[in-house]
Amino acid sequence: MSLVAEFSVPADDFALADALAAVPEIRIEVERLATHSREWVMPFVWASGGDLDAFESALADDETVADVATLDRLDGGALFMIEWADPVQSLVDSMVDRHAIVQEAVADREWFLKLRFSDEQHLSSFRDHFESNFELHRKYRPEEPRQGEFGLTPHQRETLVVASELGYFSVPRGATAEDIADELDISANSVSQRLRRAHDALVRNTLLIDGRDRSR
Repeated sequence: MSLVAEFSVPADDFALADALAAVPEIRIEVERLATHSREWVMPFVWASGGDLDAFESALADDETVADVATLDRLDGGALFMIEWADPVQSLVDSMVDRHAIVQEAVADREWFLKLRFSDEQHLSSFRDHFESNFELHRKYRPEEPRQGEFGLTPHQRETLVVASELGYFSVPRGATAEDIADELDISANSVSQRLRRAHDALVRNTLLIDGRDRSR
């Protein structure tokens, strides 16, 4: 029976460390592609939340990128097609060799990966191989109730918890976004982005549990 595992990994150990450091407000999301072909695991990357021109330049200079092209710009975001340099391709090969299928990949200052494995043995093999840099946050069977995770990433969950503990949601408000940023050692802009996306995920996975998409 298959299972899904959620990992975080530093950008230095995965991809785009220089580009993400150059424009730390940027958040990127890889187009979701479940495939075993190394060329098509994650070629398309959406970027938002920061200076897109600066990030485009930073991508061209990033040592993990062999080539990059801008495909679209809309709604404050940009879609890039990336040809990865050999170290990233080799890393993807190692992931595929251990039967990991990329279901979700997002990053701001580090990467969050949601990977599917056919069984516990393949997940164990993956963890043994990548033990030094892939941190496992959660694993679950796909048939488990969706509401159990609420669609939140580990970073979003952490930010919500810290915000609540500091009194950000209290009336009157007991903390600012800057206070949360100091606690998490991230920018206030990153805090704002995480909270907005976390609130959206909570609404979609609790109040809109019938799955209807009202954004269209």
